Amino acid sequence: MEKIHHLIKAEQLTPPIIGWIFQKAEEFEKKLQQKAGSLENLKGATVCSLFYEESTRTRFSFERAVYNLGGTVISTENAAQFSAANKGESLEHTIKIISGAGLPHGRYADIIILRHPETGAAQKAALVSKVPVINAGDGSGEHPSQALLDAYTFKKLLGRLEKFNICFVGDLKFSRVIGSDAILLSQYPGIKMFFVSPKGFGIKDELRSSLQKKNIAFEETDDIKKVIEKSDIGYIVRVQKNRVADQALLEEYRQNKDNFAVTEEVYRMSEKRGTFFCHPMPVDEREKEIRPEVENLPRIKMFEQAGYGIPVRMALLDLIWQNQKI
Repeated sequence: MEKIHHLIKAEQLTPPIIGWIFQKAEEFEKKLQQKAGSLENLKGATVCSLFYEESTRTRFSFERAVYNLGGTVISTENAAQFSAANKGESLEHTIKIISGAGLPHGRYADIIILRHPETGAAQKAALVSKVPVINAGDGSGEHPSQALLDAYTFKKLLGRLEKFNICFVGDLKFSRVIGSDAILLSQYPGIKMFFVSPKGFGIKDELRSSLQKKNIAFEETDDIKKVIEKSDIGYIVRVQKNRVADQALLEEYRQNKDNFAVTEEVYRMSEKRGTFFCHPMPVDEREKEIRPEVENLPRIKMFEQAGYGIPVRMALLDLIWQNQKI
């Protein structure tokens, strides 16, 4: 099996690596269910949780994963404001310091988990870091560990990672999750993807080109009701308002947002197929892309999906830490 040092993009996650991580995640999940207590897979390791953007699930699940494995965490919840970045320090200098570029035995951390608002920031960090960097989201770029836990969720729900239909719904242009999920799933046979988005929020050209080159079956449309009866998974994302400059596009979305939401009607339409609905969260309580009246129904799986983040990230950290010791 290939080694992973840095995890920057979903394309690094090949089926053998994914299979190993999923097997390990299953083992860790059983131990968590049995309340086996702290393990020692990361004993002696210090992980830096370096988040320049807000986060709940990604940050906390990574940090809990470290604690569960016997490691220690140093962190900042808003590095853009509460670190030397606020004084003008570059990302590269911060990473060099934390990873011990100048004095290896004086490094602050053995693994860096980085979230940053700039697309490509994780790659920039990896180029100068002396320790592994895990991309926990870089702008509208990628979010590979989210893709891992999403695929783990799909396999739990369907029993497989091949021969199923998935519809991605919402802001597909600015969501970093959509590209990572689509790239990961494109490695498995028999996957068909439906992309459902408002005007101006469609998939990026590079993703479209990549899927075409791989001969992945996909369709693009503007209404979830056109494809939900053909979908085994409905994957909903919110509109990334902080990345949208065109207010006219936002207003047009709001006028048609029922076309991109899991409403009671959409849930009923999906009953025969038995569609499961996932969402990386947070759900925008103003836009309600998963409506409150359906969010606790049996086939809405976003809360279970979030919970899988801990065992999956435990497995990922275990793999990366093992690779450093080989």
